[in-house]
Amino acid sequence: MSFNAVLLDLDGTLLDTIPDLAAASNAMRQDLGMAPLDQAVLATYVGKGMKVLVQKTLANNPEGKSPDEAMVEQGLAIMGTHYLRINGDGTRMYPGVLEGLEAFAAAGCKLAIVTNKPTEFTHPLLARFGIASLFSAVVCGDTCARKKPDPMPMLYACEQLGTQPQQALAIGDSVNDALAARAAGITVLAVPYGYNEGMDVRNLQVDDIVSTIADAAKWAARHTTHSTRT
Repeated sequence: MSFNAVLLDLDGTLLDTIPDLAAASNAMRQDLGMAPLDQAVLATYVGKGMKVLVQKTLANNPEGKSPDEAMVEQGLAIMGTHYLRINGDGTRMYPGVLEGLEAFAAAGCKLAIVTNKPTEFTHPLLARFGIASLFSAVVCGDTCARKKPDPMPMLYACEQLGTQPQQALAIGDSVNDALAARAAGITVLAVPYGYNEGMDVRNLQVDDIVSTIADAAKWAARHTTHSTRT
């Protein structure tokens, strides 16, 4: 395998966190006197970090009013309290994740998480699912000055792993992962079962779409970092 590092998204790629995110979002809405939203709708708001999730969740109101900064900050605080309490309760690991991570590690690849999720929620999830020790670096939504789709978190992860972008492979489920990896000069794969803000994953500019993380490890074993891009 010519890749020596793999950068993996978390929500929608390794773990299906929507049940907990939706429950916390609706608990926030209830505390603010708003009606709950369907989980499928809330899933389309996930991808650009907790603040954007709160903004979009609060903006979904009969009046169509956009929340001001004070309301967003209030919503963030309320949602954070609810989410911290239930973080992981309804979350599940996608099939093929553990097998894929172990295959990458066995091939000598260093692994990193690159997520827009805040640090306080990310590390407990990794520990709860027993995969924290597999990662040499964890880059969260508040680690760098900018989040995905900016390339900064991807490049920072490469620095932390001691590798060059050309030697890394990124795997995610959304346009944010694809754009960040592309801008960083990193080969990128997409999985089709995630969130992608309600958009079709086939429209992403990625090197390939793989069914599972286990299939991503097999893909990497067959390809070089100089593979032809779509």
